[in-house]
Amino acid sequence: MKALQAVLESDSSRSGFGVVAPESGVVLRVLETSERVVAAGTPLVEIGNPADVELVVDVLSSDAVGVLPGMRVEIMDWGGDMVLAGIVRRVEPAAFTKVSALGIEEKRVNVIIDLRDDVTGLGDNYRVQARIILWEGDNVLQVPVSSLFRGNDGWAVFRVRDGRAHVTPVDIGRRGTYYAEVAGGLSEGDQVVVHPTNDLQDGMRVRGER
Repeated sequence: MKALQAVLESDSSRSGFGVVAPESGVVLRVLETSERVVAAGTPLVEIGNPADVELVVDVLSSDAVGVLPGMRVEIMDWGGDMVLAGIVRRVEPAAFTKVSALGIEEKRVNVIIDLRDDVTGLGDNYRVQARIILWEGDNVLQVPVSSLFRGNDGWAVFRVRDGRAHVTPVDIGRRGTYYAEVAGGLSEGDQVVVHPTNDLQDGMRVRGER
């Protein structure tokens, strides 16, 4: 009590002192809303510049391994009609645990993204969806992932020739959610069975749907 009384008497003898903002900007959040004695270094307010926006996107740690600074990013569902362009500036070196909507604990990593487009309306802690382009190429031959199955020596598809399905081994490169890159085994224009059933056999007659 004596120590607290001494602090109060010392403060009451002062005419007051100012708190200087370390940077120019606007007040985003007031952390201390009531007058009280605080220790030195206690955060009082958060200050930021709404015109200088960076994005923080958390991804699975297994996906973050393939993310590198300089990769292109597409920002969607931010409230506007256009898709915004961004670029990966930094991948944080430490992961953290986050519980998914299904109640599963996941290791996630924050990816810092700089916006390439000038946009107004985005603010602190707003929600966006981001697509990080891990790889892209021109004139890439690809097939639906659903058409692939495991053959005797690796991946294969049912290629359709003269109305019949033939098992055709293929070399697969990069894979996405819906499509896979074909490095060999097929040519442009070849038709494949998109959703082969378990009872489909080599040489069986098939008919396409229109």
